[in-house]
Amino acid sequence: MQVILLERVAKLGQMGEVVSVKDGYARNFLLPQGKALRASDANVKSFEARKAQLEANNLETKKEAEAMAAKLDGQKFIVIRSASDGGSLYGSVTPRDAADVAKTDGFTIDRKQISLIAPIKELGLHDMRVRLHPEVEATITINVARSVDEAQLQAAGKSIQELAAEAEAEAEFEISELFDELGAAGMDDDYAPRGDAATASDDDA
Repeated sequence: MQVILLERVAKLGQMGEVVSVKDGYARNFLLPQGKALRASDANVKSFEARKAQLEANNLETKKEAEAMAAKLDGQKFIVIRSASDGGSLYGSVTPRDAADVAKTDGFTIDRKQISLIAPIKELGLHDMRVRLHPEVEATITINVARSVDEAQLQAAGKSIQELAAEAEAEAEFEISELFDELGAAGMDDDYAPRGDAATASDDDA
């Protein structure tokens, strides 16, 4: 099917271009989303008649998107999730999750504007792209952790492996201290009978 684009569409073309696309892509996405019209003579003439207005509207929305991108780009948002000791999530983090935490921090983003650079199935820092306009994108970072404290450590540059190693070392240190305390208590017990015996000998004397 041939369509005329009403806005720039990534990997397809610029506003006003007539391009050939698969029928399903046109019917299920481009046409219902208002991104294109069938390239009939009537629609081409209609586009030419309102091209100036469409370009003006596009420029205005692009400026608004650029202002939003300046604030949003580089922002980090924390998502708390359960995970195994090795860092594998019980589930995954989705664009909806990212949109929800961004909204909590005062950014209004639709989940449909967010795209995953790669599936998020592990703890750590993960980037997502946010398409604010056909010509404007921002990148946000999702900090996936099991707690806010862990998220802060990850933000400081520590990986889940490093955090696990630190936790293991801390546990071993605590166990070592516990054994030291038990050993000291045992030594006290060893000295106590001798003290009693010495007292008894004094009494006998």
